[in-house]
Amino acid sequence: MEIQTTRLAPSPTGALHLGNALSFVVNWALARQNGWRVLLRIEDLDTPRVKPGVIDQTIATLRWLGLDWDDEAPVQSSDLDPYVEAMRTLSSNGFVYPCVLSRKEIAEAAGAPHDDSGEISVGASLRPADLPREFHDTGTNWRLLVPDREVEFIEHFAEKSSTNPARSVGDFVVWTQRGQPSYQLAVTVDDARQGITRIVRGNDLLDSAARQTLIREALGIAVSPHHYHLPLVRGQDGRRLAKRHGDTRVDSYREAGVPAERVLALLARWGGIEDAGDSISIEDFANRFQLDTMPPEDVTFTPEDDQWLLLAAAR
Repeated sequence: MEIQTTRLAPSPTGALHLGNALSFVVNWALARQNGWRVLLRIEDLDTPRVKPGVIDQTIATLRWLGLDWDDEAPVQSSDLDPYVEAMRTLSSNGFVYPCVLSRKEIAEAAGAPHDDSGEISVGASLRPADLPREFHDTGTNWRLLVPDREVEFIEHFAEKSSTNPARSVGDFVVWTQRGQPSYQLAVTVDDARQGITRIVRGNDLLDSAARQTLIREALGIAVSPHHYHLPLVRGQDGRRLAKRHGDTRVDSYREAGVPAERVLALLARWGGIEDAGDSISIEDFANRFQLDTMPPEDVTFTPEDDQWLLLAAAR
């Protein structure tokens, strides 16, 4: 039987918060339950936002929670050749084009879609008449031609297993004006070359599953990974957990003296583990977690949750 492989793939743009921790711990638990190989991959190509020292801090936080892995991939920025080769394949087959339009020009185009991150994309009406057949890093964004159709992917948790990227983001960026692959291209190429077959992450990336499927199709990648898009952790305002909701970094609780087992107990409660109590080990989490009993709804982090965590530090 072929061994399945998943990845823990943090981005060093800031410290891990409780929402990140939920996804990573559930990912790890599923892997250990099912005998998947676990790969640690640091996704550091979001250059303007990468902060010094965060990679080591992130690894230390994961280990503090009790997570381990079977192998580590080189950081993405250490070798751009696989992504350049992918761009050459995409361009030679007529799937990408450079886009020199400014954000303002794109935004002013009628019906220009944009995604939740604020990226404004390009529809068919703004595509160039002639597509280049050779990729050059021209200091401009390169975009993927996106067909107007539902794109299906293999999903094991979220109800949704298809989206239409043409309606949500249009022709999205695969190579950035900084001379680097976009998140979507880098992740797709890495998943293929590293043998990733199981992807566990937040449900805010459901549309990314469709975009990455389109890139795989354009590159001729036959393997389709299985996805598990988990509930997000949100603040009381309904927005995804972030700095605006206060300090929800795992390291903040660690530094305050909160035991890792206390943090895991909160994650266990969110993950549908009944009677987790005030403390649970990572091994017990993995033994007791069941994907089919995890609530599908997004989680709300409340001030009471914060106080409950800190209560352990006060003892």
